[in-house]
Amino acid sequence: MYPTPTPFGFAPYRLSGTVYGVLLNHAPALAALGDAVDAPPYKAPPKAPVLYLKPRNTLSAPGQAIVVPSDVSALQIGANLGAVIGRAACRVSTAQALDFVAGYAIVNDLSVPHDTFFRPSVRFKALDGSCAIGPVQPRSCITDPDRLPVRIDIDGQLAQSTDTGDRLRALAKLLADITDFMTLAPGDIVLLGTSHGAPTAHAGQRIAIEIEGLGRLENTLAAAGAAHDHPMEPHA
Repeated sequence: MYPTPTPFGFAPYRLSGTVYGVLLNHAPALAALGDAVDAPPYKAPPKAPVLYLKPRNTLSAPGQAIVVPSDVSALQIGANLGAVIGRAACRVSTAQALDFVAGYAIVNDLSVPHDTFFRPSVRFKALDGSCAIGPVQPRSCITDPDRLPVRIDIDGQLAQSTDTGDRLRALAKLLADITDFMTLAPGDIVLLGTSHGAPTAHAGQRIAIEIEGLGRLENTLAAAGAAHDHPMEPHA
C-alpha cells in the first residue's frame, strides 16, 4: 500500500528542497535549433546540463488555480517527470544514481513562451504558482523512468502525446552529471525536461497531464484578478 500522499508528497519527502529544471534535454528540442546552436549567444551545443530553478513561490498543488498575468496571453505547458531525491547525492555514478531517488511525481513546469534558451529570464520561469506538482509516488512504482508515455489534455482534448524517452541525458545520467558539480539534498526535485513542441494554454482552460504509473495532475488557469486559491495554500 502506498503512503498517504500530502499535497506535496509523502513524509519525509515533502517539497522541502529545490526544484531544478533542465533545458534542451529532449533531443528534438536541441535539433530544432539547427545551425543557431553554433551562433551567438549559444556558440556551441551545451556540454553540461542547462539548469534553472523553480523557487518556492512557483509551487502549486493538484487542483489549484494558476494565475495567468494580465500581460501574458498564454503559458507554455511543460509536462515533466520529477525525481524526488531521498538522500544526499554528491558525485554519484550513473549506475547508482537512481538509488538516490525516493519517488516520482508529475510536474507541470509552466512558463511564459520565449524564443531563447540561453540563460532564460527569471520572469519567464518563476511566475507565482507556475510549478504544479502531483503527489509523490514511491520509486518502486516505476520500473523504467525513461520509457513512460506522457499525455497532455487541454479542456479534455489531447494537446500532446509524448514520452520520457529520447533524452540527451537519461535520468540516471542527468543525476550523475548534476551531482558532479553540486550536491542534491533530500527533498530536492530534478525534472527530466520538457518535450519539444509543448502546447500552450490560456486563462479559463483546464490542463491535465498523465504519466503512466503516476496518475493524473490537473490544474486550471485563471485570469489575474479572478477568484482563485492562493498558489501556496493546500487545496482542500
